[in-house]
Amino acid sequence: MSGFGDPPPDLDRPGFGTPAAAGDDPPTAPAVPPAPVPESPAATARVSARVNGELRTAEVEPRTLLSDCLRHQLGLTGTKVGCEDGTCGSCTVQLDGEPVLACLTFAIQVDQAQITTIEGLPPGRLQESFHEHHALQCGFCTAGMLLTLDAYLREHPEPTDAQLKEALAGNLCRCTGYAPIIEAVRNR
Repeated sequence: MSGFGDPPPDLDRPGFGTPAAAGDDPPTAPAVPPAPVPESPAATARVSARVNGELRTAEVEPRTLLSDCLRHQLGLTGTKVGCEDGTCGSCTVQLDGEPVLACLTFAIQVDQAQITTIEGLPPGRLQESFHEHHALQCGFCTAGMLLTLDAYLREHPEPTDAQLKEALAGNLCRCTGYAPIIEAVRNR
């Protein structure tokens, strides 16, 4: 048994730290050139959607995420990208009126859809109440919170605190502790 720091016993095999003895050279295989990789341009698709009430079109690769398309091709940087795996909710936008995570949605999936980002959310009492109750601090999660709540409150205009907490379960905030957010919704 070897002690801590001793080399494993198999390191004295030829090729594993100990030079091979004369005449123990392994046979060499003839070199095979790698197969050529066909050069083809990345396929793109034209996507058209009504974004914040305006018909917008973009050329996207099939792998392009909606969050990337909104931010980099359409210049709508209010849609934040936090986790890139759907756990934080900061990329939430509304797709045909329902909240979706833009970091988990491919841009080609939204062709001919209605998309609302924070830039297109009409000013209203909810945003004012967020301001009044200090429901935002760094602001990174705010867009996702507001878009989630806007959709939720259309169907549940007088939610309980427990319902609000459940509705916001997919939106993480590291600054507020959620109490001011719940207070803002209650007092909108």
